[in-house]
Amino acid sequence: MSASSSVLTVADVRFSKLTQLLGRFGLSLRLLEDDEPITGSFWGDSEAGIVKRCVYVRLDTPVHSLLHEACHVICMDEARRAGLDRDAGGDDIEEAAVCYLQILLADYLPGVGRDRLMQDMDAWGYSFRLGSSRAWFESDAADARAWLLDRALLIDTGTPTFELRK
Repeated sequence: MSASSSVLTVADVRFSKLTQLLGRFGLSLRLLEDDEPITGSFWGDSEAGIVKRCVYVRLDTPVHSLLHEACHVICMDEARRAGLDRDAGGDDIEEAAVCYLQILLADYLPGVGRDRLMQDMDAWGYSFRLGSSRAWFESDAADARAWLLDRALLIDTGTPTFELRK
């Protein structure tokens, strides 16, 4: 899918805030040139890429894509992370946990926040049983939240632990 001008991109957020957020997890963020193919991108085009503990983006990469791929790295175990190159793998519940965590992490980015991120996720075409990311997050994501709690990626208050899955 091509980027919509209404979806926040890396160019719309202070890069230092993006690197600081990922750095809290021990992840690095690499900004590529505008015309450069994105290293480790599963979908291609402007979508973020992942290799081991690094997330690759361009200025036209959607913020939701950056957060989604970073959350894949956060949610996988160390054995998968050590061999990670493009394909995060995982199962359906881990994918749901990734989506849940990316929504929470949006609140740590000035000018983004969960409301805007969910709007962008819907505009980009994320698909949820209840029809929108907000409806899913508020009414149908208990299993994703439990998955994150069980793996010590979230505490009971809904705050991320800023740790990688062990």
